[in-house]
Amino acid sequence: MNERLDYTKASPGGVKALGSVYKYVAQCGLDEVLLELVYLRISQINGCAFCLDMHTRSLVNREVGTEKLALVQAWQETGNLFSDREQAALAWAETVTRVAQTGVPDAEFEAARRVFDEKELADLTMAIGLMNAYNRLAISFRRTPEGVLAAKRVPG
Repeated sequence: MNERLDYTKASPGGVKALGSVYKYVAQCGLDEVLLELVYLRISQINGCAFCLDMHTRSLVNREVGTEKLALVQAWQETGNLFSDREQAALAWAETVTRVAQTGVPDAEFEAARRVFDEKELADLTMAIGLMNAYNRLAISFRRTPEGVLAAKRVPG
């Protein structure tokens, strides 16, 4: 896969603006692991190799177990492996990411609202929108995952 365009160089102001939202979300009070799980699930839905690689590495660095990493895309079938908040966040991430198909039904909103207060739900939704934007940039311009770059650097 060849990178089509380095959007970080082509539009540094746009990348900086997205980075400001990322910084806000990172400090908004939502659990870091919960956010990374949401980012990973969104990237799975969108098929973003760059972000899948990045968020998997981040979760490994945060010592999230292999079981959890392997089962993010099937979280609904895992019993208590994911906390109630993680399950609610993943469900919300899925419906918001698939907004064109789901329309984000009232029942899904009410389910998320039972677990998150208004600020948390607004912040979570901003995080979901941000990750969808990052996915679209990375996919559109074929951003190369770090794992692929590392493999190219290893002789042999």
